[in-house]
Amino acid sequence: MASMKRYFDRLRPLFAKGGQYEKYYPVFEMVDGFFYSSSETTHHAPHVRDGIDLKRLMVYVVVALIPCILWSWFNTGYQANLALAKMGVAKTGWRYDLLTALHIGFDAGSILANTVHGFLYFLPIYLTTLIVGGIWETIFSTVRQKEINEGFLVTSMLFTLTLPPNMPLWMVAIGITFGVVLGKEIFGGTGKNFLNPALTGRAFLFFAYPAEISGDRVWVAVDGYSGATALSLGKVGGVEEIIRGGMTWWNAFIGLIPGSMGETSTLACLLGAAFLIYTRVASWRIIVGCFLGMVGASLLFNVIGSETNPMVAMPWYWHLVVGGFAFATVFMATDPVSAAMTSAGRWVFGLLIGAMTVLIRVANPAFPEGVMLVILFANVFAPLIDFAIIQLNIRRRLRRHVRA
Repeated sequence: MASMKRYFDRLRPLFAKGGQYEKYYPVFEMVDGFFYSSSETTHHAPHVRDGIDLKRLMVYVVVALIPCILWSWFNTGYQANLALAKMGVAKTGWRYDLLTALHIGFDAGSILANTVHGFLYFLPIYLTTLIVGGIWETIFSTVRQKEINEGFLVTSMLFTLTLPPNMPLWMVAIGITFGVVLGKEIFGGTGKNFLNPALTGRAFLFFAYPAEISGDRVWVAVDGYSGATALSLGKVGGVEEIIRGGMTWWNAFIGLIPGSMGETSTLACLLGAAFLIYTRVASWRIIVGCFLGMVGASLLFNVIGSETNPMVAMPWYWHLVVGGFAFATVFMATDPVSAAMTSAGRWVFGLLIGAMTVLIRVANPAFPEGVMLVILFANVFAPLIDFAIIQLNIRRRLRRHVRA
């Protein structure tokens, strides 16, 4: 590694200002920064000395995502192998050929078979996201002569985990293009976007290609087979219908249910939340606020009751484990750029997301899941929430000053 570092140091003058490849300096800095810490240090005040930087911040989020990523491999393969067993169809395609050549098989009772099979669905989507989104990041950074930071690494993982396992790759490319270009880069890049880029890309796909990404039915691996999600079953007959569909609360909590790749396991999301809160990367106020807003709204609907809408009676602990609420709360709502900044504002921001998610799930028949659109809605109002909180603080201090 030391020899590699010396090689990068010899190349640096070629990419530095005045060098032969000056305009490609952002690309060189991205590759060098991926392997090594920056050699640039501050020499004049004011500056902050801290153990955290953007790279470490993004790495912490990636570490927190590991349980969701690993579970997405297992559950996707598990659902695919179950579907193959139920349909009894001929197994064809490159995944079948590869799994057969490796003598892994398609046994839903095998951890290895499920994990490898699921990984073969995750990998093409992630590589497409990483390559296409990375190209756009490189183009904008090169034109602006700014560094390519590590923020897109997290965006690419989040975007991938919100998609169904057999999403067409050309749609994946269009979605991440929309999210990166129109959700972030046109506003100035990382740190200047007011919307979450991963959610922006997924929202575009949701409205542009609803049949492929709809929350009503998530296609799992086999052409001609589709598995109803817990939320779509809940819309039909409430919790009783979910249980009749073969899903228990414990299975939903663990994540052994159909759904988008990274959103099914509440347990994996909670493990990530514990790490992010411990490292102070994510705001615990937003996470707790989302939870309290969800619980409060669901209890209110439980009290109101309804003879025609079974979702009104769904308990809060079911709202927690079905759909993408846990994943969105931990990894999307806590985005430090697009969320509220003030301490009190984060409480309001979280309460708004939790309450409106339940409201859309219960009252809107068109959308079984509402958390994605709610977070984007809250992103838009985050500056207004912070402004209102700051103004309230100013008025309180003025009144205190007058009384003094």
